[in-house]
Amino acid sequence: MVVLNKIYTRAGDSGETALGTGERVAKYALRVAAYGTTDELNAFVGVARLEADGETDSALARIQNDLFDLGADLCRPEMEKDASADHPPLRVIAAQVDRLEAEIDTMNANLAPLRSFVLPGGARLAAQLHVCRTVARRAERASVELAASEPVNPAVSKYLNRLSDWFFVAARMANDGGESDVLWVPGANR
Repeated sequence: MVVLNKIYTRAGDSGETALGTGERVAKYALRVAAYGTTDELNAFVGVARLEADGETDSALARIQNDLFDLGADLCRPEMEKDASADHPPLRVIAAQVDRLEAEIDTMNANLAPLRSFVLPGGARLAAQLHVCRTVARRAERASVELAASEPVNPAVSKYLNRLSDWFFVAARMANDGGESDVLWVPGANR
């Protein structure tokens, strides 16, 4: 369990931060950018929860917890010695991705097929979920960029990819099951 008695440490004043392994890296390092963007996404999910209720709020709460798992995964680089660590690293697993896929399928089964691209908007919750979708895509790009140069759990980018799809479908659900979606009209303002 994490115990935080003192919030500021001054250890990051020099522009470095510690990874989960204790290794110090620049605050602009790709790994820090990846888990920092995941943290930003989690904050936007918290804002969306202010408008959500029932099953949507419960699902968003699960997603927030998953995003902390994912941040912990990214914060601790994969290394051979992990197997013998005092505290095994927390890793995102396939079951978390599978759960998102099942929830997407359930929500999408009730939606009419799209005949145009959807513009972010409609209901307040839908607009907030679209913000979450775009930040999830940015977190995914950051994790993929990191994976090009350092080992990253492949489930991380899969989770983020599915999560952005989840937010898209959930936004349609929040727009009266897609009935209030704001559709793109190509060239409408020429």
